[in-house]
Amino acid sequence: MRIVGGLYRSRTIKMVGVETTRETQDKVRESIFNMMSSIEIKGKCLDLFSGSGSMGLEALSRGCDYAYFCDLNRKAYLTTIENINTLKLKDKTKVFNMDYERCLSMLKDKLNFVFLDPPYKLMICDKITEYLRDNNLLTDDAVVVIEVGIETIIPEINGFYVYKEREYGIKKVIILRRDIDEN
Repeated sequence: MRIVGGLYRSRTIKMVGVETTRETQDKVRESIFNMMSSIEIKGKCLDLFSGSGSMGLEALSRGCDYAYFCDLNRKAYLTTIENINTLKLKDKTKVFNMDYERCLSMLKDKLNFVFLDPPYKLMICDKITEYLRDNNLLTDDAVVVIEVGIETIIPEINGFYVYKEREYGIKKVIILRRDIDEN
């Protein structure tokens, strides 16, 4: 697996390599960032259910200043740390090895980008997005990128609109933007 764009383009990063972790393939990651080509990649991001950390690392490579990573799986957590060290990004990152609810409760900074790729059976992306909104953890121009099973329907979330949506095999990517008129 590799970083597909930005400062660290073509740099190799490790995969977690366990069946319980779905890595976002290079071509899907590239497509996600292409879908956001008109959005300035900046500020802080959260890669929740991070696996190898590929989404947050890609965001750092493309212009984010800081990234938070969280995964409950110990091997994923250690792989993310190894990838951060390989790219020499330790001073721009914080990695949590805990469940997502505890991680969310510890966040204080406003986030510009949030990457959500939970186990498909959990179906919690709307609740996480609402939590971030309700706890004032998102900037006014925040972007939430959701990866879910192709059959999953994300209910409408107050204060957000679907910016773009695409299908890739068994997954669907939904990019939400803040609805400024709702703020």
